[in-house]
Amino acid sequence: MISVNRLNKQEIWINPHLVETIEATPDTVISLTTGKRLVVKEPVEVVVEKIIQYRRKIGLQVFTEHDGTT
Repeated sequence: MISVNRLNKQEIWINPHLVETIEATPDTVISLTTGKRLVVKEPVEVVVEKIIQYRRKIGLQVFTEHDGTT
């Protein structure tokens, strides 16, 4: 899960595997595969970087579990 902030500064956590699109309209709008749309404070680039870091972390965990290292 990654954290993002709604425009009212409320922190929410989303599953990055459900992200379908991210748009700057000029607010950042995250569309999920569930059909839900979220407007967040973070710029598109920050959300994308959070997703990349999350997937790297997950990939590293899978790799280290697979080869027996932790």
